[in-house]
Amino acid sequence: MTDAAIVGTGPNGLAAAVTLARAGLRVELFEAADTIGGGLRTTALFDQDVEHDICAAVHPMAAASPFFRQFDLPAHGVRLLQPDMPYAHPLPGGDAAAAWRSISRTAEHLGADGPRWTRLMQPLVDRSRSVVDLLLSDLRTPPPDLVTGLLLAKRVLAHATSRTPFTTSAARALLTGVAAHAVGRLPSLPSAAVALLLAHTAHSTGWPLPEGGSARIADAMAADIKAHGGVFHLGHRVRDLAELGDVPLVMLDIAPRQFLDLAGPRLSPRYRRALSRYQYGPGAAKADFLVNGPVPWANPLVGQAGTVHLSGTRADTLRQENATVAGHRVPDPFVLVVDPAVTDPSRASGTKRPVWAYAHVPHGDPRDPVDLIRRRIEEYAPGFTDTIVAARGVSAAQYAQYNANYVGGDIAAGALTLRQSLARPTARWDPYTTPLPGVYLCSASTPPGPSVHGMCGNLAARSALRRHHGVRTAPSLAPDGKAV
Repeated sequence: MTDAAIVGTGPNGLAAAVTLARAGLRVELFEAADTIGGGLRTTALFDQDVEHDICAAVHPMAAASPFFRQFDLPAHGVRLLQPDMPYAHPLPGGDAAAAWRSISRTAEHLGADGPRWTRLMQPLVDRSRSVVDLLLSDLRTPPPDLVTGLLLAKRVLAHATSRTPFTTSAARALLTGVAAHAVGRLPSLPSAAVALLLAHTAHSTGWPLPEGGSARIADAMAADIKAHGGVFHLGHRVRDLAELGDVPLVMLDIAPRQFLDLAGPRLSPRYRRALSRYQYGPGAAKADFLVNGPVPWANPLVGQAGTVHLSGTRADTLRQENATVAGHRVPDPFVLVVDPAVTDPSRASGTKRPVWAYAHVPHGDPRDPVDLIRRRIEEYAPGFTDTIVAARGVSAAQYAQYNANYVGGDIAAGALTLRQSLARPTARWDPYTTPLPGVYLCSASTPPGPSVHGMCGNLAARSALRRHHGVRTAPSLAPDGKAV
């Protein structure tokens, strides 16, 4: 007898399964693809000795989130490798801004803006666990630490306007490039929250890459699920909830659009209208390159970074992102680049190595992004084109074929607007419940939203345990079964 069925094995579906299985429930997972992981897939594309991360590559939240903090990835054999320089931002004219793990080193690099950077980041780093726990909560529960809440609120409000306390182009661009991870309008309250969450973790828990690729995280979670009796059904696309039979609990790691198709007429017209109003944001267009050497950045400092943001000045970034949100193509989009072998030398085979990159483009943009991204990298790394051995592009329009949750290429599974940060996917006090008894949503379309943190799945599973099993104390996720 199955106690719970999980549809979708992205990080949130896996987190829900880990939580339920640890509570003693018998879980079965259904995945349409032939491999688990959703955004955590790694595979060889051009050379059998060089593996590419198909979606996510760098994982700040895997090192910081409450779920992974207790699950303890290193104890499951996953090495999270930390670059000493989490991110860099090359600027027009050859200069570059960079963030090191060390705040003091970053401040020294930023010169006149160094003290301002320290005043912004140090209090957040000092309370990093509380900051992360607040922003990765269900966004319904009052923060237990009011000081942290006020500290964060003050900074979010200050950075959600067009004004900036920084006076140098380097510091302005450095933080704005992180804000662009929100893939939405800049500046805004959600983008400011994203910027402060990610920027401060660069100085605390870091921006690590899993040794060997992102799939190692999914593999560790799957091994734990199996160790607690879970069963996987791969290559099995669930097209109707009726296929799951009389399973008491159903956890759906899917986007609202897919839920509408899966549930059919079971949903009331009112709830269907509410879900149909759910908005999707701009798209990501991905390029994978096999190259025969490190990216030849014009400024050697950039070559030390685990992640590189290509968007020019702060004004350039605001222009690019706001035009993209409005559905306009720009010739110089925001591009995020990762050369994994910089942090994880095992990702290279001889001189060959993968380069991971994506551009922000309008929702549903059908263009092959390879040339667009290649030219953008070439601006800051002359000669990059000559290093390319092979390349593959996935347009925003094609992204949903890889993962149905990425509607129109929206890898956030829903626009990060203020409304949809609080009412995600609809305005319900418990955002994981649906009008169907025993059916829960647990994808990134629920709070706290996108990124590989597992909290949507974990919080949805805990809600289900409370409502259906009277379990009010969350099960331990620690390897030894003891709470941490």
